[in-house]
Amino acid sequence: MESKRDQIKFIMAIVMLASFLTPFMSNAVNLAIPIISKEFGATQSLMNWVLTSFLISTAACLLPFGQLADQYGRKRIFLSGMILLAASSLGCALAPSIIILIIFRVVQGIASGMVLGNSMAILTSAIPPESRGKALGFNSAMTYIGLSCSPVIGGFFSNTLGWRSLFYLHMIVAAFTIVLTVWKFDGEWKSGPSKLDSGGIALCIIAQVLLLFGLTKLAASLLYQISFALGIIILIAFFHHEKRCQNPIIPVDSIMKNNRFVFSTLATLINYSATFALSFLLSLYLQAVLNLDVTIAGLILLVQPVLMAVLSPVTGTLSDRFQPTILASLGMGITALGLFFFIFISTETPIMLIILNLTFIGIGFAFFTSPNMNSIMSSADKTLYGVASSIVGNMRLLGQSISMAVVALITSVIVGNLSIGSPGYVDKLMPSIRLSFMVFTVLCLLGIKVGRLGYSNSGYAHNKKLKNF
Repeated sequence: MESKRDQIKFIMAIVMLASFLTPFMSNAVNLAIPIISKEFGATQSLMNWVLTSFLISTAACLLPFGQLADQYGRKRIFLSGMILLAASSLGCALAPSIIILIIFRVVQGIASGMVLGNSMAILTSAIPPESRGKALGFNSAMTYIGLSCSPVIGGFFSNTLGWRSLFYLHMIVAAFTIVLTVWKFDGEWKSGPSKLDSGGIALCIIAQVLLLFGLTKLAASLLYQISFALGIIILIAFFHHEKRCQNPIIPVDSIMKNNRFVFSTLATLINYSATFALSFLLSLYLQAVLNLDVTIAGLILLVQPVLMAVLSPVTGTLSDRFQPTILASLGMGITALGLFFFIFISTETPIMLIILNLTFIGIGFAFFTSPNMNSIMSSADKTLYGVASSIVGNMRLLGQSISMAVVALITSVIVGNLSIGSPGYVDKLMPSIRLSFMVFTVLCLLGIKVGRLGYSNSGYAHNKKLKNF
């Protein structure tokens, strides 16, 4: 019979594998965008949707599946999501057209919502509070290992076996996680048989889909403007519904009283809004502007996530001992400075300066993520870990979607429907990249202020004892 310590180790391994999958695939697909575009002859607008469709569907499904997990079991929803993730990855690998690929990416996003909406909840449920920051730090490190591996592995597979091999690889890792979950994951966590908030689920999904769809081309046509406006209206209706609902997806009244949770999750939203599209933009820059091989581009982009992976366990452990104010604020400040430097990127920028700046941003991001996550999850009631995990994941994915939507909006106005390699593409891409980094720098500076509001009002109590698990 396995000891409790062994069981915790297996749970950590399973959750960490899940945390590896999504960033790995997102970043690997970023690198493969030029190759996919050439095979299908797709425009920049359609290629934006290969990534954006995945992010929007994931963000829209996180909260609903968080509530379902609290009711019916976090392991059950997690495992179901993994099965769907493996199946949809196979569908992406076999896609005969860009439209079919985008459809399967939507299904992948739904599956990721089921998995990511429960990963942090499972980890927080299983790990003792005095070691939670350390565990979350290791989990964050696995996320960044996924980011680290994706440029090298993604570039190699895309070059040698084609972009479809990336999705086959994703399917294999998902299948291994399924086997490990069934074999070694004992126990279950749920909060009780409360009534499902079906109205809230519908409003939550519709509001986010309309909002993010509209934001992708807000300046392009009336259709997108109407979609964005309807999304705002339905989002307001969602919060009014949640305040009146007996079993809401989001316990609005309780959350609004928890300053640490509110401002820290908002900081997460802003931080990912300001940083996620970085690899997408630089992938286009390195391959389309500098004409570098996809493998070389991958090695350059490797710098940032490697530092994030190395430093996250350290910053996570520190957040168990010290108030995260200094760590998180310092991290956001460093990241903002790095984004500011990228405003001045040009066709003549030395590769070494790009590498140094990615190093800078990687350090900043690592100092923000783990302390901020520990602050959020430690402030949540244990009966709402699933909901809290989903809200954090939702803010992260919503931020990623907003980040891509900002890029999509800017490129739709400046680049238009030009394809990679078309005459004039580079001349229009460069101002798009610079304008995007201007927006992201401002967002990051805003995130510093928002994060500090949460920390300064938290009354955060710290346990300085660290125990091995």
